[in-house]
Amino acid sequence: MIKGCFINNTWVETEKKLAVRSPWSGETVGEVSLAGEPEWEAALAAAQKAAMVLKGFSSLERKEMLAALAAGVKARQKEMAQIIVAESGKPITYARGEMGRGVLTLSLAAEEAARIGGEVIPLDLTAASRGRWGLTRRFPLGPVLGISPFNFPFNLVAHKVGPALAAGNPIIVKPASATPLTALKLAEIYEQAGLPPGGLQVLPSSSQVAERYVADDRFKALSFTGSAAVGWHLKAIAGRKKVILELGGNAAGIVDAGADLQLAATRAATGAFYQAGQVCIAVKRLLVHQDIYEEFKEIFLRVLKEKVVAGDPKLMETVVGPIIDQEAAAKVRQRLEEALKGGATLVTGGLGEGNRIPPTVLENVSRDMAVWREEVFGPVVVLSPFADFAQALEMANDTAYGLQAGVFTRNLAHAWQAFETLEVGGVIINDSPAFRVDNMPYGGVKNSGFGREGLRYAIEELTELRLLALQV
Repeated sequence: MIKGCFINNTWVETEKKLAVRSPWSGETVGEVSLAGEPEWEAALAAAQKAAMVLKGFSSLERKEMLAALAAGVKARQKEMAQIIVAESGKPITYARGEMGRGVLTLSLAAEEAARIGGEVIPLDLTAASRGRWGLTRRFPLGPVLGISPFNFPFNLVAHKVGPALAAGNPIIVKPASATPLTALKLAEIYEQAGLPPGGLQVLPSSSQVAERYVADDRFKALSFTGSAAVGWHLKAIAGRKKVILELGGNAAGIVDAGADLQLAATRAATGAFYQAGQVCIAVKRLLVHQDIYEEFKEIFLRVLKEKVVAGDPKLMETVVGPIIDQEAAAKVRQRLEEALKGGATLVTGGLGEGNRIPPTVLENVSRDMAVWREEVFGPVVVLSPFADFAQALEMANDTAYGLQAGVFTRNLAHAWQAFETLEVGGVIINDSPAFRVDNMPYGGVKNSGFGREGLRYAIEELTELRLLALQV
């Protein structure tokens, strides 16, 4: 069955098609129509009309719209989890978890739609302004372009759709070419719920076609999740529109002296390798105090052997599935080969075959190696000792990225020092940097992004603040 583009609550087939293949089996699991310029123009025209409708919606109407969408997804979340497994290779346990999170994301967006407010500001700060007060209110921007990645094909779409609709903005979603089926299923649910035409549209498309519309001033905001190279390029051509970028990471996990080693090893192992390390906040560099280094390594490797299972993503016990495609796997393998040739030690794992790479741990990695400095989007973690906590923080900051960091410690002063010193968007205490709850502010600094997601924070990004000054 071919899925068309979802435009103005109708399904539009095009001549150009894209086969969607399972990263695990290589089988074709679906086929979609690719949008060209005519489809983008039709969708933009519909979005502009929808913007006029949605901006007139009350808080209750926006809340009810998102609540209906969340309820529709919840009723079909098991089916959608199977789609995620099929098109992305994500293990079923994590696919179900993603769907649960996505329902929560949309539900929280519905609640936030009823809480978009402002403030009262005294303006009587001079004799001439006596009796004046200011009121602020947030207004929708207009059509939003959301470009989503393959690794969370539902929840990261929900993080664009939910805040946009909550704020009263229509949104056009361009899903990742590897994983368009989940986003199209969301569009199907939107249509079946009888929600406003043009409010949500989904256009599978080539990057080249989509890029032309990033520069189009009819879009008032761009929300992009993906690689740093692409994200910063899109920002450069986006013109005057608002831009939110959620980009790559090179997350450090710090294990302090005196930390709970079993907890640290268990959470770090999962945080490094779940869904084959294809997560921008996965642990990539694990920094361990030298006094506990060998003990921690022993526990970590035992946890890895006992609990981090690689294999068929349809099986409940699987933690590590395939890399999304051969090209992505080749990039991971290249970084591993460079590190090993440069003197790094292979503790466990290896190069693998095809797009399947086992959980891999490296030691003796120098800080000028790409595997230390850059994001390796696969199941690879670097294990490295540090002498004191200040050095650990300096090592963690020694990268161009700054999304999240995890710190395992029982020392409150060290936790606060990490919060003040680490150059990241979020510091996670006694868990891996892969921790995320969907209402928290989420985003990076340095090369990791621009702006914040997290419902209320994304709504602020997707609205403009207006002041009313009154004489009373």
